[in-house]
Amino acid sequence: MQRRSILTAAAASALPRFAIAQPAASRVLRFVPQADLGGLDPVAISSNVIRNHGYMVYDTLYGVDAQFRPQPQMAAGHVLEDDGKSCIITLRPGLQFHDGERVTANDCVASLKRWMRRSPMGQALAARTDELAALDDLRLRFRLKRPFPMLLDALAVPANPSAFIMPARIAGTDAFQQIRDPTGSGPFRFVMSEFRQGNRAVWERNPDYSPTPVAAHGLTAGPKIVHFDRVEWHIIPDAGTAAAALLAGEVDWFEQMAPEIQTLLRRNRNLTVEAIDPLPLPGQFRFNHRQPPFDNPAIRRAFLQAISQEDFMTAIVGPDPKLYEANVGFFTPGGPMANDAGLEPLKGPRSIERAKQALKEAGYNGQLVRLLGTTDINSTTAQAQVAADLLKRLDLNLDVVLTDWGTVAQRRMNKGPLDQGGWSIACFASSGMDFINPVTHAQLRSDGEAAAPGWPDLPKLEQLRAAWLEASDLAAQKALARQIQAEAMQGLPYIPTGAYYSITAHHRNLVDRVKGFAIFWGIRRT
Repeated sequence: MQRRSILTAAAASALPRFAIAQPAASRVLRFVPQADLGGLDPVAISSNVIRNHGYMVYDTLYGVDAQFRPQPQMAAGHVLEDDGKSCIITLRPGLQFHDGERVTANDCVASLKRWMRRSPMGQALAARTDELAALDDLRLRFRLKRPFPMLLDALAVPANPSAFIMPARIAGTDAFQQIRDPTGSGPFRFVMSEFRQGNRAVWERNPDYSPTPVAAHGLTAGPKIVHFDRVEWHIIPDAGTAAAALLAGEVDWFEQMAPEIQTLLRRNRNLTVEAIDPLPLPGQFRFNHRQPPFDNPAIRRAFLQAISQEDFMTAIVGPDPKLYEANVGFFTPGGPMANDAGLEPLKGPRSIERAKQALKEAGYNGQLVRLLGTTDINSTTAQAQVAADLLKRLDLNLDVVLTDWGTVAQRRMNKGPLDQGGWSIACFASSGMDFINPVTHAQLRSDGEAAAPGWPDLPKLEQLRAAWLEASDLAAQKALARQIQAEAMQGLPYIPTGAYYSITAHHRNLVDRVKGFAIFWGIRRT
Protein backbone atom coordinates (compact mmCIF):
# COMPACT_ATOMS: atom_id res chain seq x y z
CA MET A 1 0.00 0.00 0.00
CA GLN A 2 1.36 3.43 -0.86
CA ARG A 3 1.94 5.61 2.19
CA ARG A 4 2.11 9.36 2.46
CA SER A 5 5.54 10.91 2.28
CA ILE A 6 6.56 12.19 5.70
CA LEU A 7 7.09 15.91 6.08
CA THR A 8 10.64 16.66 7.16
CA ALA A 9 11.86 19.62 9.16
CA ALA A 10 13.46 20.99 6.03
CA ALA A 11 10.16 20.74 4.18
CA ALA A 12 8.45 22.58 7.02
CA SER A 13 10.52 25.66 6.37
CA ALA A 14 9.36 25.59 2.76
CA LEU A 15 5.66 25.27 3.48
CA PRO A 16 3.55 27.53 1.26
CA ARG A 17 2.17 30.68 2.84
CA PHE A 18 -1.44 31.78 2.91
CA ALA A 19 -1.84 35.51 3.32
CA ILE A 20 -4.74 36.58 5.53
CA ALA A 21 -5.35 40.21 6.35
CA GLN A 22 -4.66 40.76 10.05
CA PRO A 23 -7.59 42.42 11.85
CA ALA A 24 -6.83 45.19 14.29
CA ALA A 25 -8.93 43.70 17.07
CA SER A 26 -7.82 40.67 19.06
CA ARG A 27 -11.46 39.63 19.44
CA VAL A 28 -11.45 37.84 16.09
CA LEU A 29 -10.96 34.06 15.96
CA ARG A 30 -9.57 32.74 12.67
CA PHE A 31 -10.25 29.06 12.11
CA VAL A 32 -9.40 26.49 9.40
CA PRO A 33 -12.23 23.90 9.22
CA GLN A 34 -11.76 20.31 8.12
CA ALA A 35 -13.75 21.02 4.93
CA ASP A 36 -15.65 23.78 3.17
CA LEU A 37 -19.02 24.92 4.49
CA GLY A 38 -21.08 23.12 1.85
CA GLY A 39 -24.49 24.51 2.85
CA LEU A 40 -26.38 26.37 5.56
CA ASP A 41 -29.01 23.82 6.58
CA PRO A 42 -27.94 21.53 9.46
CA VAL A 43 -31.23 19.61 9.28
CA ALA A 44 -31.41 18.83 5.56
CA ILE A 45 -27.66 18.10 5.22
CA SER A 46 -25.93 15.52 7.43
CA SER A 47 -22.42 16.93 7.78
CA ASN A 48 -20.20 17.59 10.79
CA VAL A 49 -19.04 20.88 9.28
CA ILE A 50 -22.61 22.10 8.80
CA ARG A 51 -23.51 20.75 12.27
CA ASN A 52 -20.75 22.97 13.70
CA HIS A 53 -22.22 25.96 11.86
CA GLY A 54 -25.65 24.99 13.22
CA TYR A 55 -24.54 25.19 16.83
CA MET A 56 -23.20 28.68 16.22
CA VAL A 57 -26.35 30.02 14.59
CA TYR A 58 -29.10 28.10 16.41
CA ASP A 59 -29.95 27.11 19.95
CA THR A 60 -31.85 24.08 21.21
CA LEU A 61 -34.48 23.54 23.88
CA TYR A 62 -32.13 21.20 25.73
CA GLY A 63 -28.41 20.49 25.51
CA VAL A 64 -26.27 17.68 26.86
CA ASP A 65 -23.58 18.02 29.50
CA ALA A 66 -20.26 16.18 29.62
CA GLN A 67 -22.05 13.08 30.99
CA PHE A 68 -24.60 13.17 28.14
CA ARG A 69 -27.42 14.21 30.49
CA PRO A 70 -30.06 16.60 29.07
CA GLN A 71 -30.04 20.11 30.54
CA PRO A 72 -32.35 23.08 29.79
CA GLN A 73 -31.12 25.59 27.23
CA MET A 74 -33.95 27.62 25.67
CA ALA A 75 -36.36 25.77 27.93
CA ALA A 76 -37.08 26.99 31.44
CA GLY A 77 -38.20 23.47 32.30
CA HIS A 78 -40.88 20.86 31.71
CA VAL A 79 -43.80 19.18 33.45
CA LEU A 80 -45.00 15.60 32.95
CA GLU A 81 -48.73 14.92 33.23
CA ASP A 82 -51.19 12.13 32.43
CA ASP A 83 -48.91 9.41 33.81
CA GLY A 84 -46.04 10.57 31.60
CA LYS A 85 -48.05 10.73 28.37
CA SER A 86 -48.08 14.52 28.31
CA CYS A 87 -44.96 16.70 28.47
CA ILE A 88 -45.33 20.48 28.62
CA ILE A 89 -42.14 22.46 27.94
CA THR A 90 -41.97 26.13 28.91
CA LEU A 91 -39.62 28.55 27.17
CA ARG A 92 -37.48 31.06 29.00
CA PRO A 93 -38.98 34.53 28.50
CA GLY A 94 -37.17 37.14 26.42
CA LEU A 95 -35.66 34.83 23.79
CA GLN A 96 -35.39 36.32 20.33
CA PHE A 97 -34.14 35.50 16.84
CA HIS A 98 -31.39 37.35 15.04
CA ASP A 99 -33.96 39.51 13.25
CA GLY A 100 -35.35 40.74 16.58
CA GLU A 101 -38.54 38.64 16.48
CA ARG A 102 -39.53 36.82 19.66
CA VAL A 103 -39.00 33.08 19.89
CA THR A 104 -42.40 31.49 20.49
CA ALA A 105 -43.66 28.00 21.13
CA ASN A 106 -45.04 27.99 17.59
CA ASP A 107 -41.50 28.44 16.22
CA CYS A 108 -40.35 25.52 18.34
CA VAL A 109 -43.17 23.27 17.16
CA ALA A 110 -42.44 24.03 13.48
CA SER A 111 -38.71 23.48 14.01
CA LEU A 112 -39.18 20.19 15.86
CA LYS A 113 -41.60 18.84 13.27
CA ARG A 114 -39.08 19.55 10.52
CA TRP A 115 -36.27 17.99 12.57
CA MET A 116 -38.36 14.89 13.31
CA ARG A 117 -38.56 14.13 9.60
CA ARG A 118 -34.76 13.86 9.23
CA SER A 119 -33.36 12.82 12.61
CA PRO A 120 -33.35 9.10 13.57
CA MET A 121 -34.03 10.09 17.17
CA GLY A 122 -36.67 12.56 16.01
CA GLN A 123 -38.36 9.90 13.92
CA ALA A 124 -38.49 7.59 16.95
CA LEU A 125 -40.07 10.43 18.92
CA ALA A 126 -42.56 11.21 16.13
CA ALA A 127 -43.69 7.58 16.06
CA ARG A 128 -44.55 7.85 19.75
CA THR A 129 -46.28 11.24 19.51
CA ASP A 130 -50.01 11.77 18.98
CA GLU A 131 -49.74 15.57 18.91
CA LEU A 132 -47.14 18.30 19.19
CA ALA A 133 -48.71 21.74 19.56
CA ALA A 134 -48.18 25.21 21.02
CA LEU A 135 -50.43 25.95 24.01
CA ASP A 136 -49.51 29.65 24.07
CA ASP A 137 -46.47 31.77 23.22
CA LEU A 138 -44.27 30.15 25.85
CA ARG A 139 -45.57 26.59 26.17
CA LEU A 140 -45.57 23.61 23.83
CA ARG A 141 -46.92 20.16 24.57
CA PHE A 142 -46.11 16.65 23.45
CA ARG A 143 -49.10 14.31 23.76
CA LEU A 144 -47.55 10.84 23.61
CA LYS A 145 -49.04 7.47 22.74
CA ARG A 146 -47.29 6.09 25.81
CA PRO A 147 -44.63 7.37 28.22
CA PHE A 148 -41.29 7.96 26.53
CA PRO A 149 -38.53 8.44 29.13
CA MET A 150 -36.01 9.49 26.46
CA LEU A 151 -38.01 12.51 25.25
CA LEU A 152 -35.59 15.10 26.64
CA ASP A 153 -32.61 13.03 25.51
CA ALA A 154 -34.04 13.14 21.99
CA LEU A 155 -34.40 16.94 22.07
CA ALA A 156 -30.87 17.35 23.47
CA VAL A 157 -28.90 14.85 21.42
CA PRO A 158 -25.99 16.51 19.56
CA ALA A 159 -25.96 13.88 16.80
CA ASN A 160 -26.67 14.86 13.18
CA PRO A 161 -29.13 16.49 12.85
CA SER A 162 -29.76 18.29 16.14
CA ALA A 163 -33.09 19.82 17.15
CA PHE A 164 -32.22 23.40 16.25
CA ILE A 165 -34.85 26.11 16.76
CA MET A 166 -35.44 28.47 13.83
CA PRO A 167 -38.28 30.86 12.94
CA ALA A 168 -41.50 29.10 11.91
CA ARG A 169 -41.43 30.90 8.54
CA ILE A 170 -38.12 29.13 7.79
CA ALA A 171 -38.90 25.85 9.56
CA GLY A 172 -41.90 25.50 7.26
CA THR A 173 -39.46 24.60 4.45
CA ASP A 174 -39.72 20.96 3.43
CA ALA A 175 -37.18 18.93 5.42
CA PHE A 176 -35.71 17.55 2.20
CA GLN A 177 -35.16 21.04 0.75
CA GLN A 178 -32.28 23.21 1.94
CA ILE A 179 -33.03 26.49 3.67
CA ARG A 180 -31.22 29.60 2.43
CA ASP A 181 -32.00 31.98 5.28
CA PRO A 182 -29.66 31.41 8.29
CA THR A 183 -31.70 33.50 10.74
CA GLY A 184 -31.38 31.61 14.00
CA SER A 185 -31.63 31.76 17.76
CA GLY A 186 -28.02 31.07 18.74
CA PRO A 187 -24.97 32.90 20.07
CA PHE A 188 -23.66 33.90 16.62
CA ARG A 189 -25.17 35.51 13.53
CA PHE A 190 -24.06 34.31 10.11
CA VAL A 191 -22.77 37.16 7.90
CA MET A 192 -24.27 36.23 4.56
CA SER A 193 -22.71 39.22 2.76
CA GLU A 194 -19.21 37.89 3.48
CA PHE A 195 -19.87 34.23 2.61
CA ARG A 196 -17.64 33.02 -0.22
CA GLN A 197 -18.02 29.28 -0.63
CA GLY A 198 -14.61 27.67 -1.01
CA ASN A 199 -12.91 30.71 0.50
CA ARG A 200 -14.39 32.16 3.69
CA ALA A 201 -17.38 32.16 6.03
CA VAL A 202 -17.94 34.67 8.83
CA TRP A 203 -20.05 34.82 11.99
CA GLU A 204 -20.50 37.72 14.40
CA ARG A 205 -21.38 37.56 18.08
CA ASN A 206 -25.10 37.92 18.69
CA PRO A 207 -25.35 40.73 21.29
CA ASP A 208 -28.96 39.85 22.03
CA TYR A 209 -28.34 36.18 22.82
CA SER A 210 -29.67 35.05 26.19
CA PRO A 211 -27.53 32.25 27.73
CA THR A 212 -29.24 29.74 29.96
CA PRO A 213 -28.85 30.36 33.70
CA VAL A 214 -28.46 26.60 34.27
CA ALA A 215 -24.89 26.05 35.44
CA ALA A 216 -24.28 22.83 33.53
CA HIS A 217 -20.90 22.16 31.97
CA GLY A 218 -19.61 20.54 28.83
CA LEU A 219 -20.65 19.90 25.27
CA THR A 220 -23.90 21.75 24.37
CA ALA A 221 -25.21 22.43 27.89
CA GLY A 222 -24.68 25.40 30.17
CA PRO A 223 -24.32 29.11 29.42
CA LYS A 224 -22.93 29.70 25.93
CA ILE A 225 -20.69 32.69 26.64
CA VAL A 226 -19.00 34.12 23.55
CA HIS A 227 -15.62 35.86 23.95
CA PHE A 228 -15.03 36.83 20.31
CA ASP A 229 -16.84 39.50 18.33
CA ARG A 230 -16.17 37.66 15.10
CA VAL A 231 -15.28 34.14 13.95
CA GLU A 232 -13.80 33.65 10.48
CA TRP A 233 -13.50 30.28 8.78
CA HIS A 234 -10.71 30.31 6.22
CA ILE A 235 -11.05 27.48 3.73
CA ILE A 236 -7.51 26.20 3.06
CA PRO A 237 -7.71 22.77 1.40
CA ASP A 238 -3.94 22.18 1.40
CA ALA A 239 -2.88 21.00 4.88
CA GLY A 240 0.68 22.26 4.48
CA THR A 241 -0.54 25.74 3.64
CA ALA A 242 -2.93 25.70 6.61
CA ALA A 243 -0.12 24.55 8.93
CA ALA A 244 2.12 27.36 7.65
CA ALA A 245 -0.64 29.89 8.30
CA LEU A 246 -1.03 28.58 11.87
CA LEU A 247 2.73 28.71 12.54
CA ALA A 248 2.90 32.25 11.14
CA GLY A 249 0.04 33.45 13.33
CA GLU A 250 -2.19 34.14 10.34
CA VAL A 251 -4.84 31.77 11.73
CA ASP A 252 -5.54 30.77 15.34
CA TRP A 253 -6.97 27.27 15.10
CA PHE A 254 -6.58 24.37 12.62
CA GLU A 255 -9.39 21.85 13.14
CA GLN A 256 -8.01 18.57 11.78
CA MET A 257 -4.81 17.46 10.13
CA ALA A 258 -2.85 14.45 8.85
CA PRO A 259 -0.25 12.67 11.04
CA GLU A 260 2.79 14.26 9.40
CA ILE A 261 1.34 17.74 9.99
CA GLN A 262 0.63 16.83 13.62
CA THR A 263 4.28 15.85 14.04
CA LEU A 264 5.40 19.19 12.66
CA LEU A 265 3.06 21.24 14.83
CA ARG A 266 3.86 19.35 18.05
CA ARG A 267 7.41 20.73 17.82
CA ASN A 268 6.17 24.27 18.34
CA ARG A 269 5.87 25.17 22.02
CA ASN A 270 3.45 27.99 21.21
CA LEU A 271 0.80 25.55 20.00
CA THR A 272 -1.58 23.19 21.77
CA VAL A 273 -2.01 19.93 19.80
CA GLU A 274 -4.65 17.62 21.29
CA ALA A 275 -7.72 15.50 20.61
CA ILE A 276 -10.66 17.73 19.75
CA ASP A 277 -13.09 15.27 21.39
CA PRO A 278 -12.61 12.85 24.32
CA LEU A 279 -14.60 10.35 22.24
CA PRO A 280 -12.98 8.84 19.14
CA LEU A 281 -14.55 9.08 15.69
CA PRO A 282 -15.71 5.70 14.30
CA GLY A 283 -14.88 4.77 10.73
CA GLN A 284 -17.03 2.79 8.29
CA PHE A 285 -16.44 0.64 5.22
CA ARG A 286 -19.97 1.01 3.88
CA PHE A 287 -21.71 -1.15 1.28
CA ASN A 288 -24.45 -0.22 -1.17
CA HIS A 289 -27.03 -2.92 -0.37
CA ARG A 290 -29.20 -2.01 -3.37
CA GLN A 291 -26.72 -3.01 -6.03
CA PRO A 292 -24.85 -6.24 -6.82
CA PRO A 293 -22.60 -7.70 -5.64
CA PHE A 294 -23.22 -6.28 -2.15
CA ASP A 295 -26.92 -7.10 -2.10
CA ASN A 296 -25.56 -10.56 -1.18
CA PRO A 297 -24.84 -10.74 2.61
CA ALA A 298 -22.37 -13.61 2.16
CA ILE A 299 -20.24 -11.42 -0.13
CA ARG A 300 -20.37 -8.61 2.46
CA ARG A 301 -19.25 -11.02 5.21
CA ALA A 302 -16.35 -12.31 3.09
CA PHE A 303 -14.55 -8.99 3.67
CA LEU A 304 -14.43 -9.52 7.43
CA GLN A 305 -11.43 -11.84 7.07
CA ALA A 306 -9.36 -9.17 5.30
CA ILE A 307 -10.36 -5.92 7.02
CA SER A 308 -7.63 -4.64 9.33
CA GLN A 309 -8.87 -1.87 11.59
CA GLU A 310 -5.25 -0.99 12.40
CA ASP A 311 -4.53 -0.36 8.70
CA PHE A 312 -7.49 1.98 8.33
CA MET A 313 -6.77 3.91 11.52
CA THR A 314 -3.00 4.26 11.11
CA ALA A 315 -3.63 5.69 7.65
CA ILE A 316 -5.60 8.48 9.34
CA VAL A 317 -3.53 9.22 12.47
CA GLY A 318 -0.24 7.34 12.12
CA PRO A 319 1.15 4.37 14.03
CA ASP A 320 0.85 5.73 17.59
CA PRO A 321 -1.68 3.35 19.24
CA LYS A 322 -2.73 6.11 21.66
CA LEU A 323 -4.35 7.92 18.74
CA TYR A 324 -6.79 5.19 17.71
CA GLU A 325 -8.89 2.26 18.93
CA ALA A 326 -9.04 -1.17 17.28
CA ASN A 327 -11.39 -4.10 18.01
CA VAL A 328 -14.21 -1.59 17.61
CA GLY A 329 -17.81 -2.57 16.98
CA PHE A 330 -20.85 -0.50 16.05
CA PHE A 331 -20.88 1.79 19.10
CA THR A 332 -18.42 4.51 20.08
CA PRO A 333 -15.58 3.28 22.30
CA GLY A 334 -15.95 4.86 25.73
CA GLY A 335 -19.72 5.20 25.30
CA PRO A 336 -22.22 3.29 27.43
CA MET A 337 -23.32 0.92 24.62
CA ALA A 338 -19.84 -0.16 23.43
CA ASN A 339 -19.36 -3.94 23.63
CA ASP A 340 -17.50 -6.84 22.03
CA ALA A 341 -20.44 -9.02 20.89
CA GLY A 342 -19.89 -10.68 17.50
CA LEU A 343 -16.49 -9.11 16.83
CA GLU A 344 -14.50 -12.36 16.53
CA PRO A 345 -14.35 -12.20 12.68
CA LEU A 346 -12.52 -8.85 12.93
CA LYS A 347 -9.90 -10.19 15.34
CA GLY A 348 -6.86 -12.38 14.80
CA PRO A 349 -4.60 -12.63 11.75
CA ARG A 350 -5.98 -11.08 8.58
CA SER A 351 -5.98 -13.19 5.40
CA ILE A 352 -6.39 -11.95 1.84
CA GLU A 353 -6.41 -15.55 0.58
CA ARG A 354 -9.23 -16.64 2.91
CA ALA A 355 -11.22 -13.57 1.91
CA LYS A 356 -10.69 -14.36 -1.79
CA GLN A 357 -11.93 -17.90 -1.23
CA ALA A 358 -14.95 -16.66 0.73
CA LEU A 359 -15.81 -14.21 -2.06
CA LYS A 360 -15.65 -17.00 -4.64
CA GLU A 361 -17.80 -19.32 -2.52
CA ALA A 362 -20.33 -16.53 -1.97
CA GLY A 363 -20.75 -16.05 -5.72
CA TYR A 364 -18.63 -13.06 -6.65
CA ASN A 365 -17.85 -13.48 -10.36
CA GLY A 366 -16.10 -10.30 -11.44
CA GLN A 367 -18.89 -7.72 -11.23
CA LEU A 368 -17.70 -4.12 -11.35
CA VAL A 369 -17.20 -2.55 -7.91
CA ARG A 370 -17.06 1.25 -7.66
CA LEU A 371 -15.34 2.81 -4.65
CA LEU A 372 -16.18 6.43 -3.79
CA GLY A 373 -13.55 8.43 -1.94
CA THR A 374 -12.69 12.01 -1.07
CA THR A 375 -9.66 14.11 -1.85
CA ASP A 376 -10.10 16.85 0.75
CA ILE A 377 -10.98 15.31 4.15
CA ASN A 378 -8.12 13.52 5.85
CA SER A 379 -10.13 10.74 7.52
CA THR A 380 -12.20 9.73 4.51
CA THR A 381 -9.37 10.21 2.02
CA ALA A 382 -7.01 7.99 4.04
CA GLN A 383 -9.62 5.26 4.43
CA ALA A 384 -10.39 5.32 0.72
CA GLN A 385 -6.69 4.80 -0.03
CA VAL A 386 -6.59 1.76 2.27
CA ALA A 387 -9.84 0.41 0.81
CA ALA A 388 -8.61 0.80 -2.77
CA ASP A 389 -5.43 -1.10 -1.96
CA LEU A 390 -7.40 -3.86 -0.22
CA LEU A 391 -9.92 -4.26 -3.04
CA LYS A 392 -7.12 -4.52 -5.59
CA ARG A 393 -5.39 -7.24 -3.56
CA LEU A 394 -8.71 -9.11 -3.40
CA ASP A 395 -8.76 -9.07 -7.23
CA LEU A 396 -12.07 -7.23 -7.47
CA ASN A 397 -13.01 -5.58 -10.74
CA LEU A 398 -12.45 -2.11 -9.31
CA ASP A 399 -13.31 1.43 -10.38
CA VAL A 400 -12.05 4.12 -7.97
CA VAL A 401 -13.68 7.57 -8.06
CA LEU A 402 -11.96 10.22 -5.92
CA THR A 403 -13.53 13.69 -5.72
CA ASP A 404 -14.09 16.49 -3.21
CA TRP A 405 -16.39 15.87 -0.26
CA GLY A 406 -19.22 17.98 -1.66
CA THR A 407 -19.36 15.78 -4.76
CA VAL A 408 -19.17 12.56 -2.72
CA ALA A 409 -21.95 13.79 -0.42
CA GLN A 410 -24.20 14.27 -3.43
CA ARG A 411 -23.16 11.17 -5.34
CA ARG A 412 -23.69 8.80 -2.41
CA MET A 413 -27.40 9.68 -2.62
CA ASN A 414 -27.57 8.01 -6.06
CA LYS A 415 -29.58 4.79 -5.72
CA GLY A 416 -29.10 3.81 -9.35
CA PRO A 417 -26.87 1.10 -10.87
CA LEU A 418 -23.24 1.76 -11.62
CA ASP A 419 -23.87 2.60 -15.27
CA GLN A 420 -26.13 5.42 -14.04
CA GLY A 421 -23.60 6.93 -11.66
CA GLY A 422 -24.22 4.61 -8.71
CA TRP A 423 -21.63 3.24 -6.31
CA SER A 424 -20.66 0.08 -4.43
CA ILE A 425 -18.47 0.99 -1.43
CA ALA A 426 -17.61 4.23 0.35
CA CYS A 427 -15.63 4.95 3.50
CA PHE A 428 -16.77 7.51 6.05
CA ALA A 429 -16.01 8.68 9.57
CA SER A 430 -18.61 10.07 11.94
CA SER A 431 -18.66 12.01 15.17
CA GLY A 432 -18.45 9.70 18.18
CA MET A 433 -21.60 11.36 19.52
CA ASP A 434 -23.55 10.03 16.54
CA PHE A 435 -22.79 6.41 17.48
CA ILE A 436 -23.46 6.61 21.22
CA ASN A 437 -26.69 4.62 21.02
CA PRO A 438 -28.65 2.58 18.43
CA VAL A 439 -31.13 5.37 17.67
CA THR A 440 -28.81 8.35 17.16
CA HIS A 441 -26.70 5.96 15.06
CA ALA A 442 -28.02 6.78 11.58
CA GLN A 443 -25.48 4.50 9.86
CA LEU A 444 -26.86 1.51 11.78
CA ARG A 445 -30.42 2.18 10.70
CA SER A 446 -31.51 -0.62 8.35
CA ASP A 447 -35.02 -0.01 7.07
CA GLY A 448 -34.28 0.06 3.37
CA GLU A 449 -35.30 3.17 1.48
CA ALA A 450 -35.47 5.26 4.67
CA ALA A 451 -31.96 4.28 5.80
CA ALA A 452 -28.77 6.24 5.24
CA PRO A 453 -27.06 5.90 1.82
CA GLY A 454 -26.25 2.24 1.39
CA TRP A 455 -29.90 1.53 2.22
CA PRO A 456 -29.56 -1.75 4.20
CA ASP A 457 -32.81 -3.65 4.73
CA LEU A 458 -32.33 -5.77 7.87
CA PRO A 459 -35.73 -6.23 9.63
CA LYS A 460 -34.41 -8.06 12.71
CA LEU A 461 -31.89 -5.32 13.36
CA GLU A 462 -34.69 -2.74 13.16
CA GLN A 463 -36.79 -4.73 15.62
CA LEU A 464 -33.92 -4.74 18.10
CA ARG A 465 -33.35 -1.00 17.67
CA ALA A 466 -37.04 -0.38 18.40
CA ALA A 467 -36.85 -2.61 21.47
CA TRP A 468 -33.88 -0.63 22.77
CA LEU A 469 -36.04 2.49 22.99
CA GLU A 470 -38.47 0.66 25.26
CA ALA A 471 -35.77 -0.75 27.57
CA SER A 472 -36.56 -0.18 31.23
CA ASP A 473 -33.07 0.78 32.42
CA LEU A 474 -29.41 1.08 31.46
CA ALA A 475 -28.71 -2.60 32.08
CA ALA A 476 -31.50 -3.61 29.70
CA GLN A 477 -30.22 -1.12 27.11
CA LYS A 478 -26.71 -2.57 27.31
CA ALA A 479 -28.03 -6.12 26.92
CA LEU A 480 -29.98 -5.10 23.82
CA ALA A 481 -26.95 -3.24 22.45
CA ARG A 482 -25.05 -6.55 22.53
CA GLN A 483 -27.84 -8.24 20.58
CA ILE A 484 -27.92 -5.35 18.10
CA GLN A 485 -24.20 -5.56 17.47
CA ALA A 486 -24.26 -9.35 17.03
CA GLU A 487 -27.07 -9.00 14.50
CA ALA A 488 -25.31 -6.13 12.71
CA MET A 489 -22.20 -8.30 12.34
CA GLN A 490 -24.33 -10.78 10.41
CA GLY A 491 -26.18 -8.33 8.16
CA LEU A 492 -23.32 -5.78 7.93
CA PRO A 493 -24.87 -2.42 7.11
CA TYR A 494 -21.16 -1.57 7.07
CA ILE A 495 -17.92 -2.94 8.50
CA PRO A 496 -16.45 -0.94 11.42
CA THR A 497 -12.92 0.20 10.57
CA GLY A 498 -11.90 1.29 14.07
CA ALA A 499 -12.08 4.69 15.73
CA TYR A 500 -9.54 7.50 15.85
CA TYR A 501 -8.97 10.57 17.98
CA SER A 502 -9.25 13.64 15.79
CA ILE A 503 -6.32 15.94 16.50
CA THR A 504 -6.72 19.69 16.50
CA ALA A 505 -4.13 22.45 16.92
CA HIS A 506 -4.45 26.03 18.12
CA HIS A 507 -2.33 28.75 19.64
CA ARG A 508 -1.60 28.17 23.30
CA ASN A 509 -3.12 31.53 24.23
CA LEU A 510 -6.55 30.11 23.37
CA VAL A 511 -7.97 28.54 26.52
CA ASP A 512 -11.22 27.07 27.89
CA ARG A 513 -12.09 25.28 24.67
CA VAL A 514 -15.21 23.14 25.10
CA LYS A 515 -14.21 19.57 24.24
CA GLY A 516 -16.36 17.68 21.75
CA PHE A 517 -16.23 19.32 18.32
CA ALA A 518 -15.43 22.75 16.88
CA ILE A 519 -17.34 24.79 19.49
CA PHE A 520 -16.96 28.56 19.49
CA TRP A 521 -18.45 29.58 22.83
CA GLY A 522 -16.35 29.28 26.00
CA ILE A 523 -13.05 29.52 24.14
CA ARG A 524 -11.18 32.76 24.82
CA ARG A 525 -7.81 34.40 24.26
CA THR A 526 -5.61 35.07 27.28
